[in-house]
Amino acid sequence: MEVYKGRPEETGTRLEREMGTYDFLDRLGIEYDRVDHPAAMTMEACEGIDKALGILMCKNLFLCNRQRTSFYLLMMPGDKKFKTKELSAQIHSARLSFAGAEDMLTYLNIEPGAVSVLGLIYDKAGKVRLLIDEDVLREEYLGCHPCVNTSSLRIRTRDLVEKILPAAGHTPQTVHLVGED
Repeated sequence: MEVYKGRPEETGTRLEREMGTYDFLDRLGIEYDRVDHPAAMTMEACEGIDKALGILMCKNLFLCNRQRTSFYLLMMPGDKKFKTKELSAQIHSARLSFAGAEDMLTYLNIEPGAVSVLGLIYDKAGKVRLLIDEDVLREEYLGCHPCVNTSSLRIRTRDLVEKILPAAGHTPQTVHLVGED
C-alpha cells in the first residue's frame, strides 16, 4: 500500500464528500498522509492500513439515544472494546444504540463503513456531539477516513483538536473507556 502526501491528483472517480473533505483540510493548512485501498468495512480490514500509515485507526461509532433525538460520534482506539453501559453513565444518556444509515447520511454525509470524525465538517447544525476516548488524545497521530472507506488519512491529533474541530464548530467531550469485561 503506497502512502501519499495530501490530496489525490486523480479526482474523476472520487465522491464529492471525499473531495470536500480534502478541500476543508487544505483550506486549514492541515498536513496529512493518505492511502487508497479497497473498501474497509471493519477494524480487521484496517490492519494493512494501520501498518502502511504507522498508526492504529480510530474506531468511530455513530450512536443515538432511544428516541433518536440525541446523536453522538464516539472516537476510540481501534483495538478497544466498546461497552455501552460504560459510556452511557458518563454522558447521562441511557439506552444508547447505533444510529442508522439514514441518520449517518443526514448528519455527517457518510455511509456505513465510512464513519469518521471528519464527517463533522458536514454537521452544520451541530446536531452531533463528539466524544473522544482519552487514549486517542494521547497519541501524536490518529487515523480516519475522509468520509469514504476507500481512503484513509493520518493526521496530527493536535491538528484535529486545535484546528479541524473548531473550524467545524465542534467541541469534543473527553470520555474514559476501559473496554474490559
